Amino acid sequence: MSTKKQSKKGLQFSRQFTKDGVSPYDMFEYDYRTSVIKNPTGEIVFQMDNVEVPKQWSQIATDILAQKYFRKAGVPKEDGTTGRETTVKQVAHRMAHCWRVWGERYNYFATPKDAEVFYDELVYSILNQACVPNSPQWFNTGLHEVYGITGKPQGHYYVDAVDGVLKKSSNAYERPQPHACFILSVDDDLVNEGGIMDLWVREARIFKYGSGVGTNFSSIRGEGEKLSGGGTSSGLMSFLKLVIGLPVQLKAAAQPEELPKWFA
Repeated sequence: MSTKKQSKKGLQFSRQFTKDGVSPYDMFEYDYRTSVIKNPTGEIVFQMDNVEVPKQWSQIATDILAQKYFRKAGVPKEDGTTGRETTVKQVAHRMAHCWRVWGERYNYFATPKDAEVFYDELVYSILNQACVPNSPQWFNTGLHEVYGITGKPQGHYYVDAVDGVLKKSSNAYERPQPHACFILSVDDDLVNEGGIMDLWVREARIFKYGSGVGTNFSSIRGEGEKLSGGGTSSGLMSFLKLVIGLPVQLKAAAQPEELPKWFA
């Protein structure tokens, strides 16, 4: 009989920056700052006071957190009401906690201790600005897992890790859109699924949750080419005027990301 010890299945983590028995949140000193946006005339259009961040964070980092990444509504408060996030501790926790819970749910970790170390090291890395995710993660991850925020389904799909079946999401945040970039194709069809007008819906869905999109328009007929029903195509450029304007028009309603758009 072999006496070789078999390694446990699952991910194993050792502490690099944190310590057993010490909360990663207690390893930093914090400031309470004000974040302000002014228009060209000097009028204040946004102001948030008492934004809690580690002392070593720059004011620019503080402003990005307060103005872009804080959840603006639906966050449970101690008095039983709901409001917005006010501290980077909340944001770091909801992201790292969500990643940990999903890992535990699908047996990613070798032991519960590995899950604990995973969480602590991630929180420390976020607070220390050593390792942070993309913008859609800041916007969306953990809103359901930590705050119970749902929202109407927005046409997202996911592959169920239990049975491997592609399913439609039942709400907007239980299985969030955390990906930074998408590449879309478009068919040479005006109104059907996968066509030109359907592209606006698909791009709007992506922009709404803070992601960017690139589109391959190579299948669209050029200006003057014949159509099956008679007449000629108006060409790609006529549609691009709408495509270029869509991110700008959606910016007020979407996550406050730059809403990047690429063409191919």
